[in-house]
Amino acid sequence: MDDSTKPSLSSVMIFPAIYLASRSPRRRELLEQIAVDFAVINPDIDETAHEGELPYDYVKRIAIEKAEAGKALTLETDPKPVLAADTSVVVNNAILGKPVDDDDARRMLKLLSGKSHQVLTAVALANEQRTLSQVSSNTVQFCPLSDADIDWYLATGEGGDKAGSYAVQGLAALFIESIQGSYSGIMGLPIRETGQLLKQMESQS
Repeated sequence: MDDSTKPSLSSVMIFPAIYLASRSPRRRELLEQIAVDFAVINPDIDETAHEGELPYDYVKRIAIEKAEAGKALTLETDPKPVLAADTSVVVNNAILGKPVDDDDARRMLKLLSGKSHQVLTAVALANEQRTLSQVSSNTVQFCPLSDADIDWYLATGEGGDKAGSYAVQGLAALFIESIQGSYSGIMGLPIRETGQLLKQMESQS
């Protein structure tokens, strides 16, 4: 097949317009990277983990609940699909959410120091007929962190609103020895899985 007969990317990867149920600027940037037309909505749900709930089940449930809450907000006025995601940093099967203060962030960074941990990001897509979801599971290895390293990073303010108290795409990259899995999934929206859900929902419409 010569270049003149190959389908262009623009004809193969045309995604439907959607709502993004997230306040995250990183998720907006990742959707823009793959040329998805979206508008942002902010449904509120209770993100408290259930007693005994495993991290994988937790992130999947929260992503689905966000997507379905967003669908309920928009269904009557503009029933486009609603995309939502949830990310958790997991150490020894314990979920590290966003830190409540610097002391909490310091505790989390000490837990991550010199160890590998999981970053789970669930993505869900809901329309009036169905809800689809996938979970991206990734492993990040941190180098050992000194108290001075942690104090410096806390002073930057970068991890204050991030799961696990760090941002892989920012200054915390200085602490990361290796990554196994999806970089975009660690950022908060796995591009591969998101694209799959968008195409799957489009094909089932």
